[in-house]
Amino acid sequence: MGLEVIGAGFGRTGTNSLKIALERLGFGPCHHMFEVRDNPGQLPAWEAAARGEPSDWDAMFQGYRAQVDWPGAAYWRQLATHYPDAKVILSVRDPNAWFDSVQATIGPFMTTMRGKHDQPHLNAISEMCSKFIAQDIFGGQLNDRDHATRVFKAHTDAVRQTIPADRLLTYETGSGWEPLCAFLGVDTPDEPYPLTNSSKEFQKELNDKN
Repeated sequence: MGLEVIGAGFGRTGTNSLKIALERLGFGPCHHMFEVRDNPGQLPAWEAAARGEPSDWDAMFQGYRAQVDWPGAAYWRQLATHYPDAKVILSVRDPNAWFDSVQATIGPFMTTMRGKHDQPHLNAISEMCSKFIAQDIFGGQLNDRDHATRVFKAHTDAVRQTIPADRLLTYETGSGWEPLCAFLGVDTPDEPYPLTNSSKEFQKELNDKN
């Protein structure tokens, strides 16, 4: 089947809400970091990708129609090439608000809490994320606001410059159903757009799992 929607946006740009929205619109299941968290069998392939080894995208996304969030978003170029008919959604938000959200959630998960989780699987995910996000994407400076927001903006520019306009939706967090449904060519649901995984929710869920 292959991916029909590729999410190129960084984590903490409303990606879990976008995942739920895409599934509500018929583009599910949608892959997200939570899928790796909840399905330990997926982790080895993503660990290999983080090491720069060749990836079997069809196997890694078997059964999924869409993908958002890291780890997949880190490989948006490869996925856009591998699935040339898939549409690309770049989820964005104010860079400083994004940075604050990262520092309250996934930042500590892969930096100060690295190796300190109660569950070995969470420690393995933390280690993987430290490698391909904190080190490879942010050069070990994820906690530096100026540097991290520059990387965020550069990523946004790179996606916009690479993906043809008719294939790309730049989706601002909080925009609701309308731009998403228009881009995907589907009807707008008669229900509120999902709003999930706030910083407080993330922290509570992580504490519950540790």
